[in-house]
Order: sequence, then C-alpha cells, then structure tokens
Amino acid sequence: MSAARPPAPEPLPHPVVDNHCHLDIAATGGGRGEGLAVDDALAAAAAVGVTRIVQIGCDLPGARWAVEAAASYDALVAGVALHPNEAPRLAAEGRLEEALAEIERLAGAHPKVRAVGETGLDHFRTGEDGRAGQVESFRRHIDLAKRLDKTLVIHDRDAHEEVLAVIDEEGAPPRWVMHCFSGDADVARRCLDRGAHLSFAGTVTFKNAQPQRDALALAPRDRVLVETDAPYLTPTPYRGRPNASYLVPLTVRAMAQVRGEDLADLCVAIEANTFAAFGGAWGSPS
Repeated sequence: MSAARPPAPEPLPHPVVDNHCHLDIAATGGGRGEGLAVDDALAAAAAVGVTRIVQIGCDLPGARWAVEAAASYDALVAGVALHPNEAPRLAAEGRLEEALAEIERLAGAHPKVRAVGETGLDHFRTGEDGRAGQVESFRRHIDLAKRLDKTLVIHDRDAHEEVLAVIDEEGAPPRWVMHCFSGDADVARRCLDRGAHLSFAGTVTFKNAQPQRDALALAPRDRVLVETDAPYLTPTPYRGRPNASYLVPLTVRAMAQVRGEDLADLCVAIEANTFAAFGGAWGSPS
C-alpha cells in the first residue's frame, strides 16, 4: 500500500460538502501514511470546490475533538456519537451509560454540532456477543437525535435488515443519513421510503460496487449526498492511498457518470441536499 498522497483533481464547477470526514484521524494519516494538518486539509479541499465538511467523532476523544474543531473553523460542523464498534467495548466494561451521557452533553454543547452519529450496527467487526450493546447504543442515539433535533448519521455494515428494523421500531428523526451507503437498489428504496438521505463515498467507484451504483442511479436527486470517510475509502484510481476531502471531485464525477447527469447540476443538488440533511448552511472559508 502506497503512503503517497494522491494529486489534486480538477476543481468542481460548483461547491459541494464532504458530509462525513474524520479529520482527527486523517491528520495523522490514520496510521496509514502521510497525514494532512487540519488547516492544510481545509485549504486543499476548498481549492477544488469542497468548501464545507461535517467532522464526525466516533468515540469520546473524537467527539470532544469534533466539537472543538467545529467551534474553531467556519468550514466545519460536527457529529458526535459512539461508533457501533465502540459501544460493545464500553458495554463490556460497564461504561456505556457514562459514555452516552457524555455524548448527550457534547451534542448540546455548541450550535455547530449538527448531528448524532455515526451510530448504527456493524456485523462485520462485531460478533454475536457484542450485538446487544450495539443495538442498545443505536436505540439511545436515535432517541437523542430526536430529542435534540439533530441529524442522525447511520453506519450500516452487513446489517441492512437489522438497521431498518430498529429504525422502524424506534421511529426515525426528521433528518437522517445513511453514511457510506453500502446496500443495493432494494435497500436504497426502503431507506428512501423512510425519509433517508443516501451518502455515497469512494466505494461507489470500486469495480465490485455495482449494487451501490444501481442504488445511486435510482435515488432521487434531492436525496443524494457525497462523502469521503477520510482517511479511508479513497476513490479509484487511488484506492489504498490516504483519502482526504480534496479527493471528493473524483467521487462526484463518477456519480454524475452513473446518473447520466450534468456535473454542475449534480454539484448544486449535493450542496443543497447536504444543507437540508444537516439543518441549513454554515460558514465556509472566504
């Protein structure tokens, strides 16, 4: 795996938002190579038309960092939560309640905390013994998003049926996002029917991602978002190298091709959709 950072792509014709990024991890390369300092990451992204980012915190240190970063940078808003693979560990240690209380405090700590997430279910990394803790944490995050009027950001890995079952039992908040959508066209329809926005990452460019491309093709234009999940999921042709928000144009161009849409029109829609999904526009670099 190469640690070299990919070159900057051609700028987009209209600004878009990277609605799911881990700048705190990306700043150190995610343990995978050369990292980008936050100021440099934001400048590189803005130079290619990615003018705003949703910074996602996945554990207590990350959530605290996300709140501080959103308060410090005009281009950022934050999401805070316990990742589905973090929740079972905390439950096993008897610390889940304490951690959820801290997430609730952080979710209300600053107006630029727009989201509760990423939460959800992960059947790839967590086995049967940890799934009860995952489900309990997911339910509690859904309740928190509804009580605080925050956007719910869902991580779903190999758990489509179970995620939708919990959503149906708990009731989704008015705004919710399927992060790094990994289902097929049928799962997409079922999420859309329940009011979700679908967010597509660099995975949609991978050769084995035809089911996700089928989902992207059928999604209404007003429900489509784009993300990096940086420093992970770097789009083709740089898969395996460190990801960052400045590479979003590669994914957006691939999305426009899949949908048969004009690139500028899709960019306009993605920006508007992200504001709708996350409660309105926020500042960006001048």
